[in-house]
Amino acid sequence: MLNKIIFFEKMGKKRLVTEEKLSSIDKKYREVVQKKIKGKKFPFINIYIQATYNNTLITITSNDGKVITRLSAGALGFTGPKRATPYAATQVAKALLERISDVGIEEVKIFVKGIGAGREAAIRAFASANLNITYIKDITPIPHNGPKRPRPRKV
Repeated sequence: MLNKIIFFEKMGKKRLVTEEKLSSIDKKYREVVQKKIKGKKFPFINIYIQATYNNTLITITSNDGKVITRLSAGALGFTGPKRATPYAATQVAKALLERISDVGIEEVKIFVKGIGAGREAAIRAFASANLNITYIKDITPIPHNGPKRPRPRKV
């Protein structure tokens, strides 16, 4: 049986790997994340949700800003326009909650950035997990005045 050959990009280098090797690479990444979290308690965490038109990225940090874990809809296997759907955002949130299930969370602050479809769905997914959400803030950058207008044309 032939293994499926796919592209894998790591640190800017693209290479062809088999599906088995990709799953082992993904397994190693999961082990690194679990070693990072294992035995540590994070009572206060920040959740950053970046919802773009093309993807939904969620990052979980400790209170002092160190990244605990992160995940995107593309990393879960959603491709193309499916990455920006509310369903993909809920799946990303559920997968992250499974990763950090044993870190002793007491309070959660959520920061939302972007105007994609997954922003509210991700917040609802975290709220349905019975987390003590104390703070939700929209940090989407808003232009105040915009760029300078072009000068009048000289004829």
